[in-house]
Amino acid sequence: MSATDKLTIDEQVDLLMQGAEYGDPQTKEIMRQELRQRLIEAEKDGRPLRVYCGYDPRTTDLHLGHTITMRKLRQFQDLGHDVTFLIGTFTSLIGDPSDKDSTREQLTPEAVRHNAQTYAEQGFKILDRNKTRVRFNDEWLAGLDFADIIRLGSNFTVQQFLARENFRKRLDAGEAIYLHEMFYALMQAYDAVAQETDVQVGGQDQLFNIVVAGRKLQQALGQRPQVGVIMGESLPGTDGEIKMSKSLGNHIPIMAPPEDMYGKVMSVPDKAMPIYYKLILGWTPGQLKDLEAKLADGSLHPRDAKMRLAREIVTIFHDARAAQMAEQDFIRKFQERGVPDDIAVEMLSETERVVDLLARLQMVASKGDARRLIQNGGVRIDGAQIDDIAAEIAPDSLPAVLQVGKRKFVRLEKA
Repeated sequence: MSATDKLTIDEQVDLLMQGAEYGDPQTKEIMRQELRQRLIEAEKDGRPLRVYCGYDPRTTDLHLGHTITMRKLRQFQDLGHDVTFLIGTFTSLIGDPSDKDSTREQLTPEAVRHNAQTYAEQGFKILDRNKTRVRFNDEWLAGLDFADIIRLGSNFTVQQFLARENFRKRLDAGEAIYLHEMFYALMQAYDAVAQETDVQVGGQDQLFNIVVAGRKLQQALGQRPQVGVIMGESLPGTDGEIKMSKSLGNHIPIMAPPEDMYGKVMSVPDKAMPIYYKLILGWTPGQLKDLEAKLADGSLHPRDAKMRLAREIVTIFHDARAAQMAEQDFIRKFQERGVPDDIAVEMLSETERVVDLLARLQMVASKGDARRLIQNGGVRIDGAQIDDIAAEIAPDSLPAVLQVGKRKFVRLEKA
């Protein structure tokens, strides 16, 4: 008996649309009904749906936030559908401007190839290796010529792009919007065309690219428009506030060593724990309600809840033994005199770059020294290694212990 034989069509729709949100009830219902019809036809014809999600190798690491869409792909996969893990080797040359308030730095092809080397292996932490198709979008995008771009671009108006929230904000503020940034949605739309996609999965920042651009271009080129499954919630980063992002340095890489992964999870503010339990561990509303009630009445200490969270996350991406050892390492460093009892306390009233903070507190000789220490793994926050020289520390992520080398510590508190 196959996975699809175990669930009715309506049960499959409920499962696959779980967590999806569009900011508009009508759009959500349209996507729901289109998905239902596709599933009915797939069952009748014996043809699995073609489903994909794209991941741009802007850096070498995927992070926990990416696993939200990966888990949705896995649901399609477990129901017997054809899943593609698309690596954006061409789109990442520009970088998606969807959730950015400024122009992204453009990467070189060499940097992209370097970053993409381990992306598939990282994806297999969630996806079934034997059922996953891995593709690279330079396969079809690199071959387009100028005439092709004009032909594709003729299906859209400038007004459609300027109506996007991030572009509109920049336009209203008098900030530059470069022409090449508009090409990104066009390229992603062509990804759907090239793969003749039935369903594309993405986050909230991909709503325009998937539901507007992708569907419109498919229709214009004679294809049936894809169903967009847009995940409604984003995972906050280690600051507990802003969406987890590699460029902001508040991410937890899924390939991080067990000790670093455990320490980074332990640095997440208490208030963000429920959404981590929900999005990463898949807890039900009932389980989350019980967790929040126990935290509120004091029967469960936040530190114990967070240690469980860290232990289970490390187990998912490594194994139970690695999680146990990482927890022991954390306890040894931070609960058994790993951090001196008499360290200085610094009050933080606003978000500050780690490099600037280290220099201001005279924990390093210079900002250049701070950058070198970070690049060499010599700076930690609550035991988690800081690996981005642009990383910031926000007051809402405190309290936390900032460590430089083996002997310099400061306890950061929210002012």
